[in-house]
Amino acid sequence: MSDKILVEKNGPVTTLIINRPQARNALDREASLLLADAIRAFEADPLARVAVLTGAQGNFCAGADLKELASGVDYVPWAGSAQGPLHRAASKPVIAAVAGHACAGGLGVALWCDLRVAEKSASFAVLSRRWGVPMSDGTTVRLPRIIGQGRALDMLLTARSIGGEEAERIGLANLVVADGTALAEAQALALRIAQFPELAMRTDRQSAYEQADLPIGEAIARELELATEARQAQAVSGAARFASGAGRHGKVG
Repeated sequence: MSDKILVEKNGPVTTLIINRPQARNALDREASLLLADAIRAFEADPLARVAVLTGAQGNFCAGADLKELASGVDYVPWAGSAQGPLHRAASKPVIAAVAGHACAGGLGVALWCDLRVAEKSASFAVLSRRWGVPMSDGTTVRLPRIIGQGRALDMLLTARSIGGEEAERIGLANLVVADGTALAEAQALALRIAQFPELAMRTDRQSAYEQADLPIGEAIARELELATEARQAQAVSGAARFASGAGRHGKVG
């Protein structure tokens, strides 16, 4: 068994760890396919509700392994190929815990996640620009949708590095934390999310993703369609818990 992708489970939270620290957790072909396998296993696990994706030993992911690419090894596009780990959004929430470098394809990995918890010293950049390697990990699609076209083009054209605090300011990071704490903070956030009633959370998340490709009228109709099952299964009982005093003052109902 390869140890390039490690999986740790803590109740409803699954932590996926890119474990190639000697290469700043760059993904070679094997590691990218193993990551895809680990994501599918997380999705299939009925006990797993939220995943945290991180890198070992102080770096998130430095993108694709360019040394392997230079050797002529066949490269599987992470987003454009159905085999790639970033081909589609996961069916359950995933949080990136970002320390050190999230550059080139590593930026794409972070963007694929729903939320990004970044350390102050973390850096996000399209460093592959320096070597003429194009993005095939979804970055050119997801980055503009998250931070806007102008800021995305700044990063894509200049290869400028974005630190943790700037990343939060422009919406690239959802939360900035002290150095050395991203994983613990992301896992704590994952555990909080996992405590919410799952069905409504997942259908609301799905609607948020699907609406981007639909006219507003169709998007609202799709929201209603997705909400139907959760409304029938959970809304009345959830409202009753609220009426009885549960779920208030920041507590899970």
